[in-house]
Amino acid sequence: MSPGGARMRRVDEAVREVLGDAVTQDLKDPRVGFVTVTEVRTSPDLRHARVFVSVFGTPEEKTATLEGLASAHGILQARVARELRLKRTPALEFTLDDTAERAAKLEALIEDVTEDEG
Repeated sequence: MSPGGARMRRVDEAVREVLGDAVTQDLKDPRVGFVTVTEVRTSPDLRHARVFVSVFGTPEEKTATLEGLASAHGILQARVARELRLKRTPALEFTLDDTAERAAKLEALIEDVTEDEG
């Protein structure tokens, strides 16, 4: 692994930790429900960061949460800037992480097939 790759992983993890704390502690937006920041992928030039979030709730609640996070972009970006003091603070883009949901569906399918065979 290149030294740059290791550095980017550390930056991604640091941004993820700061945003995870900020979402649970700083945001008062009623649209933002139960959110977990699962992963952050920062561009090598630190201009952009894609923030993957897992949201518990209905599709409508998930959409509302993403809207709430987008509107809190400035607050969250300021917290990243204040705590991490990077050369450049990335613009945050929030994306729904449905990995856990997909895993649960896959697990249910496997269980159904196993029950049918047994």
